[in-house]
This record gives sequence, C-alpha cells and structure tokens, in this order.
Amino acid sequence: MDKIWAPWRIKFLDAKKPKGCIFCAKSREKNDKKNYILHRGASCFVILNAYPYTSGHVMVVPYRHIDKITSLNENERREIIDLSASFTGVLKKAVKAEGFNVGFNQGKVSGAGIEKHVHMHVVPRWHGDVSYMQTLADAKVLPESLPATYTKLKKAMKGLL
Repeated sequence: MDKIWAPWRIKFLDAKKPKGCIFCAKSREKNDKKNYILHRGASCFVILNAYPYTSGHVMVVPYRHIDKITSLNENERREIIDLSASFTGVLKKAVKAEGFNVGFNQGKVSGAGIEKHVHMHVVPRWHGDVSYMQTLADAKVLPESLPATYTKLKKAMKGLL
C-alpha cells in the first residue's frame, strides 16, 4: 500500500499562525501571480499550495470564509467540485500526473493546516512518487519551484478552463 507521509508539514501545523485568514487575505489582493492564484471563479478560486505534498498541489477555496463543507451553498459546492475536476485535467496536461488525491481536511486532527476556511485539495500523484528521502532524511524532493509550477499550470489551463 502506498502512503503519503508528510513529516515536514508538522512544522507548518505547529507554527504560530498570522492574524486573520490567509485565504481571505490572498483572495482580496490583486497580485495573483505573487500569491499563486491560478484561477478566479464566481464563488471559488484555485491557488497553489505553498507547502505542497507534491509539485502541482492546488487547493480550491470558496471566497466566503466558512469552516466546513456543510456550510457551502449550492453554487460553492458545484464550483468547488467543477474546478477540482477541471484541475485534474490541467495537472494531467502540465505535470503528467498519473493519479490524484482529492479531498477536504476538516479539523486539526484531520491534518487541516487552515482549519477555519474550508478548501479542497487536488494533489497530483505518480507511480513511486514517495521516496526514502522523506522517511530517512526528513526532506522532500520537489522537482521544480512554485513559480515554475505556476507558469506551467497557467500555460496548461489555456483551452481547458
């Protein structure tokens, strides 16, 4: 059985969080490239994860500040699923993803790093993408930088969104 181990994320989870909601702050700013916002929809936006499990890990986030999926309205539910599905296509094209982990983490015990603002993760996966480096060296190997991934995904979005 393959497992995604992310021991480096504990530093993020345990770190003191800045005041306010990072998703709300980023969505209000007008510099999408700096904030790695890939797409803005009517009720949700898509952003690269700054602490990714793998290269190309994106999150689909409602603009409205809500903490659980049961609080999503019909339009938000529809758009969060539609954008998640669309971005599996973008990621297949851009990073040649062979599979995906898609889902919500609700509550700290589930691994939610930002538990007060619900969001859907779309994590690209490849056969053999978990290596000994993470387990033995507490280090992950991401093959490209966030800016390079952002540029690659923006290019792949053309014609798909």
